[in-house]
Amino acid sequence: MAGLRKIWSIGCCLLLLATMGFAQTAYFVDGFHGGKWGHYPPQYTRYLVQQLRQHPDWKMNVEIEPATWDWVATVDQEGYAAFKAMVADPSTAERIEYVNPAYGQSYLYNISGESIIRQFAYGMEELHKHFPSMTFDTYSSEEPCFTSALPQILRGFGFKYASLKNPNTCWGGYVRAYGGEMLDWVGPDGTAIPTVPRYAMEKLKAGSTWETIGNANTNHFIRTAFQAGIAHPVGMCLQDAGWRNGPWLGKNKGEYHPVSYTTWRNYFEEVSTRRDLEKWRLSQEDIQVSLVWGAQVLQRIAQHVRQAENKILMAEKWAAMDQASLGIAFPRVALKDAWYPLLLAQHHDCWIVPYNKVDSLDWAGKVRQWTAHTIRVADSVMQTGASANQGEHAALVVRNVLPYAREDVVSYPVNQMDADTSLVVVDAKGNVLPTQWNRNRAQEGYQLLFLAQVPPMGEATYQLKKMESSISPLAKLTPDEQEWKVETDAYTLTLDVKQGGVIRSLRSKTEPSKEWVDTSQGKGFNELRGFFYDQNRFRSSTENPARIQVLENGPVRLRLAVHGKIAEHPFTQELSFTKGQARIDVQLSIDWQGQPHIGQFDDQHAKAESRKKAFYNDKYKLLALFPTNLAQQRIVKNAPFDVTESKLSNTFFSSWDSIKNNILLDWVEVNSDKEHIGLALMSDHTTTYAHGEGEPLALTVQYAGKGLWGRNYDVEGPTHMQYSLLLHANDWAKAQLWFAHDRLSNPLLVNHNRRIAVAKESSLLHFTKPGYQLSALYYSGEDLLLRIFNAAGDDKPLTVDLGFKPGQVTSEDLNGKPLANLPISDKAKGCQFSIQMPRFGIQTVRVKMKK
Repeated sequence: MAGLRKIWSIGCCLLLLATMGFAQTAYFVDGFHGGKWGHYPPQYTRYLVQQLRQHPDWKMNVEIEPATWDWVATVDQEGYAAFKAMVADPSTAERIEYVNPAYGQSYLYNISGESIIRQFAYGMEELHKHFPSMTFDTYSSEEPCFTSALPQILRGFGFKYASLKNPNTCWGGYVRAYGGEMLDWVGPDGTAIPTVPRYAMEKLKAGSTWETIGNANTNHFIRTAFQAGIAHPVGMCLQDAGWRNGPWLGKNKGEYHPVSYTTWRNYFEEVSTRRDLEKWRLSQEDIQVSLVWGAQVLQRIAQHVRQAENKILMAEKWAAMDQASLGIAFPRVALKDAWYPLLLAQHHDCWIVPYNKVDSLDWAGKVRQWTAHTIRVADSVMQTGASANQGEHAALVVRNVLPYAREDVVSYPVNQMDADTSLVVVDAKGNVLPTQWNRNRAQEGYQLLFLAQVPPMGEATYQLKKMESSISPLAKLTPDEQEWKVETDAYTLTLDVKQGGVIRSLRSKTEPSKEWVDTSQGKGFNELRGFFYDQNRFRSSTENPARIQVLENGPVRLRLAVHGKIAEHPFTQELSFTKGQARIDVQLSIDWQGQPHIGQFDDQHAKAESRKKAFYNDKYKLLALFPTNLAQQRIVKNAPFDVTESKLSNTFFSSWDSIKNNILLDWVEVNSDKEHIGLALMSDHTTTYAHGEGEPLALTVQYAGKGLWGRNYDVEGPTHMQYSLLLHANDWAKAQLWFAHDRLSNPLLVNHNRRIAVAKESSLLHFTKPGYQLSALYYSGEDLLLRIFNAAGDDKPLTVDLGFKPGQVTSEDLNGKPLANLPISDKAKGCQFSIQMPRFGIQTVRVKMKK
């Protein structure tokens, strides 16, 4: 009894302390999200200033698009001047923290690693124009704008902290609930950053499809956090710019008392200060995100962004080579101006609300406009148009922008009707190369194809000469009404005519006894299959026979067209096989007849709060299937500066509260530990893949139905997409899948800046061992900047050969702060230096040119 009385007495004391105002303090991160491109009223800045003045205990965390401030300075001069003064004044600056300076506030997981770096670099530069004293300490976002490699990138830019919460805007997903008050978020390279996670106890909010229970400091949320051992619980909401609630918790600061508004910086440095933290090596699959993947509008946005990303990064390398080798000034201003619209095209709103109006267009229209500008600038830098005059003895200088030697096909358009197809390509030693002339269907003229060998980050010269040469086709074809047998230098395969042209058999010349196609599941390899819910059944391309057409069969490339139907909709799959190349390229076109409805169910009457949505489950979307005969299958997929070995038993989900990360960024691979071989699938855009027990690896091709907020995601014209298949030995790293994708994204091109008849082979730089990417190469002032990514290498030093002798080589962080001088060793032609980083590490190197 005495013990019970003691417990009762303690309880009464605690209750008394609570009623007297001595309860534990909770914290809340408030602020604003959006900007000029996302619902920011012209006079809104003066409202923010007014609220800061009216509520002296309030703190503001800011996630406003950096380009907004140029506009605000013209439309709200009073508000702009007042806000700028508050940021500059130490007494008020401590109440304001800019938590996401990314230029276009991208989701990040859906774009290239280099694009993420430019998002921060250009965004921070833009903000410093307006707020020179501003520092960036904490990364936080109202949307699920996260990716696994962020710790390294954030640390490189000088960030100290991060948050993985997005409690009030989870429409597009959320991070897995994990951990307690704070942890060390560890990236794939081992870099760690102190982080407030979405707590393990922070559940998704009942009756909602966009909130967790941490979006307001309710009694339930805070008390449950205390019970879970979280001594300083913090809720969060970055309000949409344009809302006029004032402080989010209202006059009474929400249900729980006491509560203190805080900036993230203050929370990390003054409130939750422990640093002996649990390490969480967050996987890309812990970022549980979903958009209306397969919808044609999103597919086209992703394609435009990918094409622009590839083009501008290639153009930067090209222009750097021009300055270093030819003395052509690096077009710094033009390329920088071309980056800005691309970064806006990566804005999260483009991808989640593509039909919403912004200016006079919707987001999808703005993406077309923005990326078209980026591509125009990139093309002008590389001058990719055909030469007006071609003839005997014309020089073709072929350029390779990758740091490894390559043997790849050159596709060179010739803009003249009377091209002399008796011309052949001759290399510098006089060897006649297999040369293929094809009529270019896209324009009046011909396309010249030949296989070029080009040194790393360099050029090789070829000439056109008139001579007779034997033309041997690349492939042996054996067609009949039932099947087509095809034999190239790399593969033997059989196309099943009666079953819609699917690949019934596929064998590699390197391992001819291995059959890659699994026929046991009753699904065809390269079959199109999806659930047409108006017809209440799955439809397949195997239901109708195909017609197969030979488009090309020259010494360099075979191109076959498989013409078939999926339901009543005609499609064409163009299969390309290139000499010396293990990759099989597929170009898919579907000519929709009317408006199809493809997905799990008719979602016409679903409400926003409905957790089950038709666009979630990829099993019912139109898929391209690749049933692969591999034992003990596992999935590996790349992400920005990362590779994830999937832990998912399958990729399928139907409800908002069970989202799985099934994102295909560049490539996904199904492999076999037992057989040590794999099949890689590469896509021309960010989308999703499917896989699971009884379900083969598949690529999402089409969804047509209701999306978020009840919007119809219809088809508008034909669907066009490209994907590639690569059979390989060993695992993804030894198979060099990053490099294989680099070759696809950075084709060999003829350099029209070369106005000479003969040129020697040259190389600007060379990575001396495999496994590394040259993420970027460009000029900064008079210095050459290299960004190197260890995509699949070991942790031993990489030696980089330079084809010239620089003044100095230093490593630096992403802010440009020098880290170390790198010793230079002279060589007969140029010099070399070494740099070391773990796998998935990135390093920036500044090469100061000799004066």
